[in-house]
Amino acid sequence: MNAQTALSAATPFAVPASRWDQSHAAGLGPAELLLYRSNLLGSDLTVTNFGGGNTSAKLTGTDPLTGEAVQVLWVKGSGGDIGSMQLDGFATLYQDKLLGLEAHYAGPDDDDNMVGYLPHCTFNLNGRAASIDTPLHALLPFAHVDHVHPDAIIALAASSGGEAATRAIWGGRIGWLGWKRPGYTLGVTLRDYVRANPGVEGVMLAGHGVICWADSAQACYEHTIALIADAARYLNAAQAGKPAFGGAIVPPHPDRAAIAADLMPRLRGLMTGARRKLGHFSDDAEALEFTGSADFRRLSALGTSCPDHFLRTKIAPLTLDPARLTDDAYLAEQLADYRAMYAAYYTRCKRASSPAMRDPNPVVVLVPGVGRITFATDRTTARLAGEFYGNAINVMRGAEAIGDYIALDEQEAFDIEYWLLEEAKLQRMPAPKPLVGRIALVTGGAGGIGAATAARLLKDGACVLLADRDAAAVEDVRAGFARAFGQDVVRAAVCDVTDEAQIQAAIDLCAREFGGLDILVANAGIASSAAIEDTTLDLWNRNYDVLARGYFLTARGAWPLLKRMAAQGGSAVVFIGSKNGVAAATNASAYASAKAAANHLARCLALEGAPAGIRVNTVNPDAVICGSRIWDGDWRKERAGAHGIDPGSELEEHYRQRSMLKRDVLPDDIAEAVYFLASEMSAKSTGNMINVDAGNAQAFTR
Repeated sequence: MNAQTALSAATPFAVPASRWDQSHAAGLGPAELLLYRSNLLGSDLTVTNFGGGNTSAKLTGTDPLTGEAVQVLWVKGSGGDIGSMQLDGFATLYQDKLLGLEAHYAGPDDDDNMVGYLPHCTFNLNGRAASIDTPLHALLPFAHVDHVHPDAIIALAASSGGEAATRAIWGGRIGWLGWKRPGYTLGVTLRDYVRANPGVEGVMLAGHGVICWADSAQACYEHTIALIADAARYLNAAQAGKPAFGGAIVPPHPDRAAIAADLMPRLRGLMTGARRKLGHFSDDAEALEFTGSADFRRLSALGTSCPDHFLRTKIAPLTLDPARLTDDAYLAEQLADYRAMYAAYYTRCKRASSPAMRDPNPVVVLVPGVGRITFATDRTTARLAGEFYGNAINVMRGAEAIGDYIALDEQEAFDIEYWLLEEAKLQRMPAPKPLVGRIALVTGGAGGIGAATAARLLKDGACVLLADRDAAAVEDVRAGFARAFGQDVVRAAVCDVTDEAQIQAAIDLCAREFGGLDILVANAGIASSAAIEDTTLDLWNRNYDVLARGYFLTARGAWPLLKRMAAQGGSAVVFIGSKNGVAAATNASAYASAKAAANHLARCLALEGAPAGIRVNTVNPDAVICGSRIWDGDWRKERAGAHGIDPGSELEEHYRQRSMLKRDVLPDDIAEAVYFLASEMSAKSTGNMINVDAGNAQAFTR
C-alpha cells in the first residue's frame, strides 16, 4: 500500500482502555484519588489534550476558622493540565458558598460578573484561581464529576448528526445540550437539564465535550473511559471504508521536510509584531490526510469547534498554494490578507469591553502535500497549537462521517477568544525571558565552551541547536539540556564544520525544528602546537579547514536565514576566536594564524552584514582549560612543552600567573561574553572583539 492509498481511508479513532491500578489506588486518600484519576485521564491523549478537561470531587474539609466539617469542592484550577498537575493545581472552594452564588445571578448576560464572585468562595486561602468551568461541577449534586473533550466525543458534539448519534449510542443514558458558552449560565442550564432528566448518566455538550459523574473516583474514571470508547467505536464503524474528507487529491510530497525547512523562515521573517515567532512542523498522517483532501478548502475555512481548540488556533488557518511557496511576494501578500481578515473579524465582533486586538498573524499554516506549520511566541505553545489543530482535524473527520461538521459561530468564537477571563489569565503570565523567540545554532556544542554557551542562551529563553561531530557527546549534552530546559527548546545535529553538506543539513534542521535562525555561534575548533619546521602541510591544512574554512562555511550557510530577520531587528553572529588570533604564540603558527584569519573574516562579515541587520562580533578566550576537550588531548602536552613546564601539575598555574588578573578563565566566562554579543544588550555593536583572558597586554586590540 503506497502513502497516498494509505491516507485515502479514514484514520480510526483510538479506543481507550482503563488504566486504573487498584493496588496503587488502595493506599490513597480522597484528594490523592482525585489527583490520580485526573492524571490518568490527562496523560492519555485519547481522553483529553494538553491543558484540556477538568475534574472535581466534593470532599469533607475542616473550616480553619470554625473547626467545623464543611463540604469543599476540589476542581482543576485555571490554566492547569490534568495530566501533569499536582494537588496544588486544584482550586478549593466552599461548596455552600458556591451554591449561594445563584442569588447574585442575573441571567445569561451575567457570566463575566459571576466569575468575579468565585474568589470569595475560596477555601483555606488557596491561591489557585478557579476556572470558568467551576459552576458546571459545583451546581451538579454528584460527588465526582469529569468533563473531558477527546476527539471522538467532540466529533459527535460538532456534527449535525451528533444528537441522533448520541441517542443511537447510549439510548437516552447520555443527554444532549445545545451549544452554550462555558460559564455560570451553562452550569445552571446543565443542572436544570439533569433535574428534568433524573435517569441520565452524563450529558453531551454541543461543541464542548461530555460531562459525567459517579459516586467514587474509580467509578467516575471508568465511566469516562467507557463513554469515550463507545463514541470511538461508533465513529470507526460509521467511517469504515469511506474516503476521509472526500478522498485524497494531493499526494504527500516526497521532499516535504525540505520544503518546510525553506518555507518556515520565509514566513517567520514576514510576520509582523513586537515579538519573534517560533515554528513547529508536522507531516503526521492527520495533517497530510486533511491538506491533501478534496474537502480541505471547504473545511479549513470553517475553523475549529471546541473552545479549547479555538483558543490555541485562532479563527481559521492560513492555507497556501504549494506551487508558490518560494515566492516571497506571494507569501507576503497572503500574510497581509490574513492580518486584514483578522482585523475585520475583530472589528465586526468586538464589544465595548473587549481587550485590544491581539497579534493578527496566523497561528496555523496548512500546505497541501506538505503538512501543518504552527507559529507562536514560544516553542511549546507552537507545538501545542499544532497538536490542537491535529485534534481539530480528527474532529472534522469524525463529524463529517455522521453528518456535517459544525464550527463555532463567529461571534461565539470571538467572545471566547477575547473573554475577559482569558485576558486576565494572559495578564497574569510572567514577562518573557529576554531571548524567548530567538533561535541559536552553536557549533562545537558538546565541548566545554559550546555547552556552556548553549546553557546560557537556553537559560534566558532561546531555542538552541547543538552541532558537533561527536554523535554520542552531542546527544548526551542535548539530553541533559532537555531535562533542564524542556524537550521543545533543544535539538542536536551531528555536524563536521568542514563538510558543506553536513553544515547545510544542520541549518535546515534548525529551520524545520524552530522556524529559522537568529544567533550563530561559530565555536567548533581544534588546536595544535608545533615549531614551524615541524608543522606539516597536513597539520597546517587541518587548522585552516576547521578554524577558517569551517567558520566561513558555517557563516555562509547560515547567512540566508540570518538575513530574513532584518525587518525584525536583525541577527547576531559570534565567532569564538582566541587570544592567539591577536597575539603571537610560540610554536603555534598554524593554529594562531588560522584564528587570525577567522577574526578578520568576522570583521569582513560585519561590514557585509550591517545593511541586513546582521551583527558579527568575536570573543577571544585564553587558556580555557576546565571542561575543554581540546585541552584534554595533545594540545595540553604541546603547550606545556612549548613553555617548558609539566603538563599535569603546572599548566593551570602557569596560565593563571601569566594573566594580569591572576584568575582562571572558565567556559561560563566565555558564555557570558557570547550572551552579551548575541543579545539586545549589544544591539549597537558589530565588528568588535571582546577578550576574555583574565588580562593579557599583548592581546590588547589596537
